[in-house]
Amino acid sequence: MKNIENLNDNANEIIIWLTEMGVDWGLKIIGALIVLIIGLWIIKSLMNRIGKVMEKQDTDPSLRSFLLSMMSITLKILLFISVLTILGVEMTSFIAILGAAGLAVGLALSGTLQNFAGGVMILLFKPFKVGDFIDAQGYMGSVKEIQIFITILTTPDNKTVIIPNGGLSTGALTNYSAQPTRRVDWTFGIAYGDDFDTAKAMISDMIKEDKRIFTDPEPNIFLGAMADSSVNITVRAWLNGADYWDVFFEMNEKFYKNAGKHGLSIPFPQMDVHLDKV
Repeated sequence: MKNIENLNDNANEIIIWLTEMGVDWGLKIIGALIVLIIGLWIIKSLMNRIGKVMEKQDTDPSLRSFLLSMMSITLKILLFISVLTILGVEMTSFIAILGAAGLAVGLALSGTLQNFAGGVMILLFKPFKVGDFIDAQGYMGSVKEIQIFITILTTPDNKTVIIPNGGLSTGALTNYSAQPTRRVDWTFGIAYGDDFDTAKAMISDMIKEDKRIFTDPEPNIFLGAMADSSVNITVRAWLNGADYWDVFFEMNEKFYKNAGKHGLSIPFPQMDVHLDKV
């Protein structure tokens, strides 16, 4: 009889324990599900609001989608860790292992992460955009594409140049398309003995004939230097950036063709040698 009573007592204890465990785990599971559902709803709402703010600020579409995806994944990972903690799962060791793995990956991909950070900075602050003509990292060309890790340029002779964004975001850069207007500079050489006023009048007429050159600010023509083999005339004028190279080359051609008609000589390097009898 005592054995039967002991068995009954043990069975009752097991039932009570199972009931308590069931209630305890049931409450934890219900609480975890509530936190998970509410958390996912909050993350979704937050991402929608951040997306609208980025859209209003005219953030680059590729950067916008990437940042929203990265923030969403990060918040969801934190949410799942919180849910597991509510369920009673020990997360300290897991987080330590995850942190060590993240550090190792970060060290292995330090250069890649630098390029990623540079791409984010370029897309956020927009020192240049697709279509701009830039000079950076020893290369000149039109920006064809801006990616997260690299920027692709097309050079004037139709070469494709791929530049990592890390150095591009931290190094010196010249954007020739940033301003709508540009100043074009010429240096025209005439021979010693040629009439400077004639050359100046001829250049002035050439400038007036070209309607692409602005009259305000007024072009400047002055004697720049008396060099070894020529008298150099410096000319500065303003025009639209898109007309820069066409005007530059056309004016060089006009000067060369008109100089002889006005009695001007195109000088070339020369040296006078004097021989003395001994």
